[in-house]
Amino acid sequence: MEPFEPKSDFEYPMQKPSFDSVVRQKRREAEQKSEQERYKVATQHIPEDVEDEPVYTAIEQKMMDEARELSLVGHLSELRKRLIIIAVAVIVGTCISYYYVDLLLEILLKPAGKLYYMRPTEAFFTYMKVSVVGGLVIAAPIILHQIWLFVKPALTVREKQLSNWILPVAIGLFGIGIVFSYFLVLPAAVRFFMGFATDELQPMFSIGQYMDFVLSFVLPFGFIFELPLILIILGYFNLITSRFLKTKRKIFILISFIIGAVISPTPDMFSQTMIALPMILLYETSLFVLAKIMKR
Repeated sequence: MEPFEPKSDFEYPMQKPSFDSVVRQKRREAEQKSEQERYKVATQHIPEDVEDEPVYTAIEQKMMDEARELSLVGHLSELRKRLIIIAVAVIVGTCISYYYVDLLLEILLKPAGKLYYMRPTEAFFTYMKVSVVGGLVIAAPIILHQIWLFVKPALTVREKQLSNWILPVAIGLFGIGIVFSYFLVLPAAVRFFMGFATDELQPMFSIGQYMDFVLSFVLPFGFIFELPLILIILGYFNLITSRFLKTKRKIFILISFIIGAVISPTPDMFSQTMIALPMILLYETSLFVLAKIMKR
């Protein structure tokens, strides 16, 4: 048996450089080139007719393009994963809402009393609409959490610390807005419109039309109550100040009534005012927090 002797001309296969190593190498070359240019300007010893070499070779450029494609594929895969979880959460929430749809309708119909349905399919579609909206409300924490997980890698340490309390506060404010609208604003609106009834003119609400009115009147308050959170975040990042809010107070009051006219389910002034007044109150609350607590 012949003894093993390594071949002197054996060459190990070259290892493919990583993307990070290529970037670091090019940064070093760029720094060296910058030093040379400064030296050339100072001493004029380097000829000016030297042509600039390309920053990346063809192989390196191909590696960078492949890295970008892989990064894009990774983001799309992550987005698909989050969307699937959100869809499942909404479906499960809708099923739970449909199981308790009679209880939900009893709660929502309490301010109006007895209702009717004018078309054979009206009651069915109303049940489905209430179930879907209830499913979205139940799945709202999961939806917000999945959105936060998707954008979390791109956040800085300061932004991550800030987002740890933004999510629960946003969910809490949305719930407070819904409760405020249902127990205070909605009953007042229903009593206002039923006050036009006479002996010859009796209210006979359709369940479909009434539920459209309730949902379009209650849900916007959940988003309106997010206003203080938005303004406080802007103030936290020094994008706005309490002085700025004071100078824009009259403009915001006008905008509040315009928003009330847009999102109000009816064109009457009463509904617009019931939406605009909480917005103005929340604006003043945000102004107080910025001026007295955050000192901005």
